[in-house]
Amino acid sequence: MAGTRWLLIETFGGGEPTVIGLGSVPRKFVPLTQIFRQRETLATIRGAVAATAEALAPVEVMSDGGRRRTLTAPLLITPERMHAVLVWSGPAEETVPPRDPVGAWYFNLSTSKSTRSDDLLDLYGVAPENRAREHSIAGVFARVITNSDESDALAKVVRSAPGTEHQAVWTVRRDDGALRAAHFSCRIIEETDAAGNSEVFMRGVTHDIGDATDVSAAPPPVILEHRVLDAAAAEGDFRAIVDLRTLRLLRWMGPAMPGIAWQSLAGEPEPAIHADDIETAKTMSRNLAHSRTSGRLRLRTLDGGWKSVRARAVLMALDQHTTAALVTVRDPDMPDVD
Repeated sequence: MAGTRWLLIETFGGGEPTVIGLGSVPRKFVPLTQIFRQRETLATIRGAVAATAEALAPVEVMSDGGRRRTLTAPLLITPERMHAVLVWSGPAEETVPPRDPVGAWYFNLSTSKSTRSDDLLDLYGVAPENRAREHSIAGVFARVITNSDESDALAKVVRSAPGTEHQAVWTVRRDDGALRAAHFSCRIIEETDAAGNSEVFMRGVTHDIGDATDVSAAPPPVILEHRVLDAAAAEGDFRAIVDLRTLRLLRWMGPAMPGIAWQSLAGEPEPAIHADDIETAKTMSRNLAHSRTSGRLRLRTLDGGWKSVRARAVLMALDQHTTAALVTVRDPDMPDVD
């Protein structure tokens, strides 16, 4: 089977499982029928994937009179939900190669929360005492170095259209300081819970494909667009990309404003604009269709209080059809910088 390397097969939902990794080489949602031409081999792989999805546990299948074996390793986001499966098939006497680190995750696009599997936290090198499985979507961007497709990825988050897929190679900063090239694959799915409520999820996996310095597709530590923005920032300014529809933070461009609640970590207050300032924020959002806007807003702080900020916003295009706000906030008591 393709040089007996591990296959990474996604099972996000919404269709037939597809191949998104062959060894450490990314693949673009390739149907199993394009990888396996022999009917018997295809049936074996499909059967192993189906058995793993049913058991939600590793499966071993012997075939050809015990001469060949197929092994699987599921990638679970919860004990009840599988996002992908790693599959290896080869001669029974062959040494099984090591598996790349891979982890599952999802964005709840209805709540702007992200949930990570233990496998993903292993990939990130997170210590056991720091393992917060849930945080804000914006928190994802504090760990990754994005590539030139970042605006396209953000546009898909904003539109939240079921059926949308995305793949990219970004660089992950592990907690030990290592920079790893990571291949992301995801799909947006609308789901209905037991109570009949509909929510939209972006479900995916992250595949560590090697040292970032050895993978040409991995972005450099700082891309040009970010250098330009950093050079243009005035002292005391903190910039963020905000969803115009929900008024939720998509990501900080540069450091986050100190003391503001934005990560949605356990034990921290939920990010919020003061109820009395929501209308001001909505007015700023509407007026961006015509010009730059500004106003004073109170943002939730980490101690549960509120911080008044001056906010200036300009419209930014994420793609040809999707816009967001680039919002600059600063302490209202700080003098303006010319």
